[in-house]
Amino acid sequence: MLLEIVFAAGCFWGVEKNFEQISGVIDVTSGYAGGNYNDPTYHQVLANKDDNKAFNFLSILKKIPWSDEEDDETNDEKRGENIINHAEVVKIIYDTKLVSTEFLIKNFWELHDPTQTDGQGNDKGNNYRSAIYWTNDEQKKIAFDTKDAYQQLLNKQGFGEIVTELKPLDKFWPAEAHHQNYLANNPNGYCPNHKTGVEFANKGEIKEKLSGTYNEHLKNLILKPIKGKEIVVIEADAYCPYCVAFKQKVLDNYKGSIPVRSAFAHNLKGYTIKTPTFATPTILFIKDGVEQSGFQGYLAPKEFYKALGKFKLGDSKAFDIAFNQGTESKFCEKYDIFKNTPDGVFVDKLSGVALFDTDDRFNSKSGWLSFTKAIDNTTIEKSDNNYGMNRTEIISKSTGIHLGHVFEDGPNGARRFCINATVLDFVADKE
Repeated sequence: MLLEIVFAAGCFWGVEKNFEQISGVIDVTSGYAGGNYNDPTYHQVLANKDDNKAFNFLSILKKIPWSDEEDDETNDEKRGENIINHAEVVKIIYDTKLVSTEFLIKNFWELHDPTQTDGQGNDKGNNYRSAIYWTNDEQKKIAFDTKDAYQQLLNKQGFGEIVTELKPLDKFWPAEAHHQNYLANNPNGYCPNHKTGVEFANKGEIKEKLSGTYNEHLKNLILKPIKGKEIVVIEADAYCPYCVAFKQKVLDNYKGSIPVRSAFAHNLKGYTIKTPTFATPTILFIKDGVEQSGFQGYLAPKEFYKALGKFKLGDSKAFDIAFNQGTESKFCEKYDIFKNTPDGVFVDKLSGVALFDTDDRFNSKSGWLSFTKAIDNTTIEKSDNNYGMNRTEIISKSTGIHLGHVFEDGPNGARRFCINATVLDFVADKE
């Protein structure tokens, strides 16, 4: 069964990273909760972290949509002295078949200093307060029971009273996109340790189905350079949620011509590498054993393919078309090669995903490759009003690269997909 619970334990970047590494945690989202105003932004939460009575919040409140169900008197009160600020939180979705609620809540207590009021370490303000926001009665009971047990452990070590806010979840507001997976995208980013060092003797149930052995096949694999270009992915030797996400969201859909190989950093032999490999995944673009570029941490598909575009295409017309909405000239060399190919498919030059079938190709006499349709679910259509024209842009769904435009003047009432041959490769049908 999947359940949700929300924790606040200081800066949400480190809290998110902590829980994403636990087997059985399905998803972790950074956000805001615990306050009494709607649609909070990061800047609003920071601005309201000090003494509410001394802070003039009216200018910000004018931009906040209050509920229509509240009367004017209630709204006036909120606009005055009774603003309750939100905390930086993480919402956790977890599978109770893989990890217990008790384990997660005990992990929360050990993760930070719950005796510190309105802050953790040098992060001061009520937005950094400690809190548990439960979503069912069992979570509530465990939260209070483990609080009492942890208080006894803290007392033995000379710590003060726990000040953690314990209440049901009212509303969770996701944080801005750049706060999600922050430390995966910024491996050297801010991630302080506020643990007390006090631990439970028994944290509860966790099943190691997802950890430890998920990449056991790499344990004894020695990776040596190959001639030409390759992509090397440095993996972790234990469960790494960012490695799993990169594999699922990028590599599982990659069919490109440049090979991808994975290894542990200490098993690379004969490579010349400049990018540090302590953060995983680390993605290295290699030519003849020498790194050309490297990236620490998780790369989203769009970021990966932009890096791959620079690596594979360089400073070329193809790169300009793919990432700057350029256009090849009429009757270009690539068009002449592709206009009369045998049966097969035209694929995205970077991902290798099939986009157009020769069965749908026709000669529009325009000087560009033309098709009556794209292969289902492989392209995205987007309005393009550049250069004073009203057109529909065609984008590759797998990589986000620009392909061309679609018009309504195809044969027999069909549409005409006018596509730049330079950003395609061709794969002939197997006989």
